[in-house]
Amino acid sequence: MTFTEPEIEYLAGQPLGRLATVSAAGDVQNNPVGFAYNADTQTIDIGGYSMGSTRKYRNVQATGQASLVVDDLVSRDPWQVRGIEVRGRAEALTGQTPSRSGQSGEIIRIHPRRILSWGIEPDGNGMQARNVPAPG
Repeated sequence: MTFTEPEIEYLAGQPLGRLATVSAAGDVQNNPVGFAYNADTQTIDIGGYSMGSTRKYRNVQATGQASLVVDDLVSRDPWQVRGIEVRGRAEALTGQTPSRSGQSGEIIRIHPRRILSWGIEPDGNGMQARNVPAPG
């Protein structure tokens, strides 16, 4: 399993993340995005209303890399944050069934290579990081 059950539950409860991509020229871009955990492929799928025309989509086409951060502030006093970062190989796919009404058939799919999480695992203290083995 790529993600732990607490990570999957956390991702399912969060509406927005921040997607970082890099262009072929090395320019970094970071955008707020909606996303979904895809249990069939054990990936993160990112859609949009005109995804195929966006810079982030073109960046993924050019470099095949992306990182998504999803986090929130649980409490200010005491200070308590939680979140997850998913780094990996990314695909710019076409012809996909939109997950929401009005979205286009293009998505960015992240295949996790490294997952960092904090404040999500019930018994975990601090940052937890692991590499995800390549499939098959």
